[in-house]
This record gives sequence, C-alpha cells and structure tokens, in this order.
Amino acid sequence: MTDFETLAHNIKLWAAELGFSQVGISDTNLSEHEPALADWLAKGHHGEMEYMARHGMMRARPQELLPGTLRVISVRLNYMPEHAAIAHVLSQPDLGYISRYALGRDYHKLMRQRLKKLADRIEQAAHELVARPFVDSAPVLERPLAAKAGLGWVGKHSLLINQQQGSFFFLGELLVNLPLPIDAPVAEGCGQCVACITACPTGAIVAPYVVDARRCISYLTIEQDGPIPLALRPLMGNRIYGCDDCQLICPWNKFTNASQEADFAARDNLHAPELLALFAWSEEYFLTQTQGSPIRRIGHRRWLRNIAVALGNAPVSPSIILALEEKLSQPALDAMVREHVEWALAQQQGALNPPQRKTQRLIRAVDKGMSAHARLSQPKP
Repeated sequence: MTDFETLAHNIKLWAAELGFSQVGISDTNLSEHEPALADWLAKGHHGEMEYMARHGMMRARPQELLPGTLRVISVRLNYMPEHAAIAHVLSQPDLGYISRYALGRDYHKLMRQRLKKLADRIEQAAHELVARPFVDSAPVLERPLAAKAGLGWVGKHSLLINQQQGSFFFLGELLVNLPLPIDAPVAEGCGQCVACITACPTGAIVAPYVVDARRCISYLTIEQDGPIPLALRPLMGNRIYGCDDCQLICPWNKFTNASQEADFAARDNLHAPELLALFAWSEEYFLTQTQGSPIRRIGHRRWLRNIAVALGNAPVSPSIILALEEKLSQPALDAMVREHVEWALAQQQGALNPPQRKTQRLIRAVDKGMSAHARLSQPKP
C-alpha cells in the first residue's frame, strides 16, 4: 500500500533533483474562480484568444482534462537570465526590448520533459499512477492552482508572486490520480500596492487582478494576428515581443535571482538588438535566428509589424526613415505590415517622440530596486 505522506515528500526531493525551483501539491477545486473567469470572458478581455472562450469553465475544472484527477502537482522554474540589462534596453529607443523570458530557448519542451521524468519517478513508487503534464498547453488556471499549492499568491497584475523570487518564473502542472497530502497556500503580500497597475504603459490592468488582454503589450505583440490599434502604438515604446513592466516595477522582484538554466541564457542576437538590424531580417533569416526560441511562433509577419511600431516610436532618424522607405518599396510586402510601416514613417516624418514618462520612471525603479544582474547599465560583453 502506498504511503502518500512519504511519496509527497519524495516528489519534492525528486523535483528539486530535476532542477525545478519549487513544487507544491493542491486539490482540483477551483470553483471560487469560476465567476471571475466567466465575467472576464463575457467582457471580451480575452481578445482574439478564442480558445479561452471555447474551453470556458473547463479551465477551472482540471478533473475534466484528465478524469480521475485528485491532485495537481505544480512546479515553478526561475528564468531571469544573468546580465539581463533591462534598464539599458528600455532606455535606448533604437534597441528592441524582448520580454526576458524569451531571450533563451523555448521553455515548454524543457519543462514538459522534466515533468514526464517526475511522473516516471512517481510511477516507480505508485504503480497505480495516471498522470498528465501541462506547460502552458492546456485550458487550466495554472496560477490559482499554483497559489493553492503554496508557490506564491496571485498579484494584482494577475501573475504569481513568490516571496523569495518575485514573479520571474515559469509554471507547470502534473495532474495525478493519487490522494497526496496537499500544501497550504501562502498569505497574499500585495497589500495596498498598485505599482503594477499604474506602471502599465497601456492601462491593461483595468482593475486589481483583471487584465484586459486587448490592451496588453504582451498580447498585442504575440497573440494578436491583425493590426495593432492606432491609439496603443505610441504607448508601446520599443517593446517588440512581450512586456515586463508590471513585473519590473513590483517591489517583490528585488528578490529575483538569476536562473542557472543554460537554456535560459540570453542569445546574443536577442539580448540588446538594434531595431534596424532586426527589421532587415528576411523570413528565412528570421526562422534561422529564432530556431528553438518562443519568438518563432509569431512568424515573420508579426515580427516586422512589431518592429515597425517600435521604429515609429524611436527618435527621428534618417537611417530609420530610409529603412522604412526601402521596406515600402517591396511589392510583395504584406498589407498589414505595410500599414504599420506607413504609420511608422508618418511618425518619423512628423515630430520627435519624447521618452515616455512611465518608461523613464520604470527604468529608475529597475536601476534602484532590482538585483545587479537585472540593473546593469550595459549588457555583458
């Protein structure tokens, strides 16, 4: 007969051996989150992510994904690369800012493989195991599950915050049919702080714990397939893939430690890239340079769209104007990309775009509050 107390203890040891930063165990009851999920979907906050609405309440019912599920083993893995040079890139409008999670290799495969290895170890001790791993790949509310498992609390930006690590980590889940003892959640630590809400460049955090994806730069640059709304383009600055502002401003991220995962080390071509160099990438070169990167999934079309917006937000430059004009001279240029390039050219030919005050405040906060690897004024040579 399986000793589940001992097994739960061993699961945490095995997870640590596999390289996970932390592991916790919860039950599957997320019924208290269903009203908020239904309201979020009803208000259209999911934007074009139709899969969100399609799966509906299944996101709050893990047992419907794997019948017989009794527990969810939640894991987290730190990802902040060393020498992140965040302030340096954000303060240089001719560089492209890429969300720090995307500077290295795609995390999905790495975490899924480790979760499968964890399941194999568990099965050796409990032959009755039925398990299924998920890494941002299933309709499940992973952050509430991780919070129930004691990995942290959900912040007002809707991301999970850990008292020892902040919020720069990935989450993964292993659904199991074993009645393991569950872990206790931790106390919420945001208090009256609203730094993430006020720092959001586009006002996407429309209420505490509620993000309207349609205004979120991460959604706009990654998930949205069509044109970016005109009113939001000037607010995006030089952010070309994702956005970390709501995390960077969070006081808890002063405790962020650099990841020791070699796969998450920043690629040289993405660390502090020049916008004009990225804008010149052909589709073939884009696919080569983003091999194994999460950036590859947005495709060359959205990549050019995002960079065009950043070029439009950069200070007036003859080199930028020339690059935009040359891009427009290409007869086969995608119509959606063309419209964004035309917008950027109009911005460049109009007037100098002053640095955004929110971004400047964010840069000062990063330099003052985050650990050395993040606040370096220059990337590592």
